[in-house]
Amino acid sequence: MISYLKGIAIQIQTPANNRAILVLEVNQVGYELQVPQHMLTEVVQNSEIQVFTHQQVREDAISLYGFSSAAERDLFRQLISVSGVGASLAIALLDKLGIADTVSAIVTSNIQRLSTAPGVGKKTAERLALELRSKLGQWRIAAGLTAELPLTSLEPTMQAEVEMTLLALGYTTADIHHALQAISQDSLMVKSPNIEDWLRLAIASIE
Repeated sequence: MISYLKGIAIQIQTPANNRAILVLEVNQVGYELQVPQHMLTEVVQNSEIQVFTHQQVREDAISLYGFSSAAERDLFRQLISVSGVGASLAIALLDKLGIADTVSAIVTSNIQRLSTAPGVGKKTAERLALELRSKLGQWRIAAGLTAELPLTSLEPTMQAEVEMTLLALGYTTADIHHALQAISQDSLMVKSPNIEDWLRLAIASIE
């Protein structure tokens, strides 16, 4: 399995049939990667970049997918593990919502938001929320985030949703503890029922 590639962005192809292609030259070998469309605006041609990859091997083809971060690549892998969700659909979802909003919609079972991505119907959105929310919950337990934090005014279910989202975005247990403890000092913020507000502030406090 190829974890990442570092090389020169030789060619950036305009999306055709919802496919964005990046040709990356590494040690005189050109790798063709299908990437989310947002990467086309981030990559400068002929510049050196690092791309996190996922390789898919089938009987009739070997495909390579590229992402700007390990967290985005790992979320892509989680998405395609769900029955009925292929690579193109997963990339469309990431392009439409981005990493944070995709994870947040899954964690909060926001079927309507997931369904805004091209090709994602209600049933697929429901499967994504059901299967991946369960996996993220198990991941949270394995990370040791079951102990109560000193956030007396924060509803436990919401705290769990914030923690699962931050974990899926690649933040460490220590980062999450630090962020939530910092936010808990804000009396107005602790009373906020909006998970997106919590996520924005948590990410800002970590970075």
